[in-house]
Amino acid sequence: MRNLILLRHAKSSWKDASLSDFDRPLSNRGKRDAPQMATRFAQKKIDVDLIISSSARRTADTANIFTNILFYKSNIVFVDKLYEASNKQILEVINKIGEKYQNVLLVCHNPGITNLANYLSDYFIDNIPTTGIVGFSSDRNWKEIKENSCSFLFFDYPKMYLK
Repeated sequence: MRNLILLRHAKSSWKDASLSDFDRPLSNRGKRDAPQMATRFAQKKIDVDLIISSSARRTADTANIFTNILFYKSNIVFVDKLYEASNKQILEVINKIGEKYQNVLLVCHNPGITNLANYLSDYFIDNIPTTGIVGFSSDRNWKEIKENSCSFLFFDYPKMYLK
């Protein structure tokens, strides 16, 4: 059984208008939410053996926070084409994952990540908010992941536990 975990980057800062969208850092809220979500994900006991991330600053920063809390010791694979990627482009990256990996964490952007989540299973998600994380499982090889080929496991996001 393989597990695919989709993570939308943490909240980014718009404070410096001179920065390109690609170079925006995490906001204070993003820096607060990412460790909390990583800790909540760690409680699920899914041993991530590969992290793939968009190379944009906010996704890279989010991925790095997760690596520290998950005690992930390998390198993060940064993929430029995941920045502003459509669900089809993200799926192309998933379909190229080596079969030795069982539990993959993929850090991306909206709307591609929400569209992909809705493509992979019949569980509908209106919007994956910043630092939202969605888990799927499948008994297929990575190259065989396609529409409705995964089982929904969980959906978690920072405001889920606020009253």
